Amino acid sequence: MLGHYYLDGHDTASMTPDELSDIRNRKIGFVFQSFNLISRTSALKNVELPMTYARIPRAARIRRARELLVRVGLEGRMDHFPNELSGGQRQRVAIARALANEPPLILADEPTGNLDTASSIEIMELFTKLHQEGATVVLVTHEEDIAAFARRIICFGDGKILSDRINHP
Repeated sequence: MLGHYYLDGHDTASMTPDELSDIRNRKIGFVFQSFNLISRTSALKNVELPMTYARIPRAARIRRARELLVRVGLEGRMDHFPNELSGGQRQRVAIARALANEPPLILADEPTGNLDTASSIEIMELFTKLHQEGATVVLVTHEEDIAAFARRIICFGDGKILSDRINHP
């Protein structure tokens, strides 16, 4: 059975691969468990990258990347490379990068899986704030204490929905 899905009002079924790539870049911010930062590039340049693909002028990219790194608490680490940052700092760079093109949807796959408890709480508080500002955040986790931050919790098992409930954090 074939279906359609709409991303921010756009039917993706008839889009070309380039169009799909472009809409993902503009409409979805991705945050991964393993950060997926470019190791030979500074935090600032990592955050600039999605804006480069979106053809945003250099000066605007730099300004926005700096603003985002300040927002995630890394104003003093912009020129540092990923191997010079802690796990929590790397994840904050990854979140800033995901926000670069102001996507309405943020997909986060185990974003706290490699972090200590304090860093995990900081990251979840940041996601909570992003949601309060209007972003849709879809987060995958196996950790109940992390899921507890969510307003809605959907539990899956063997490819089936086991429960779907509203949470009151």
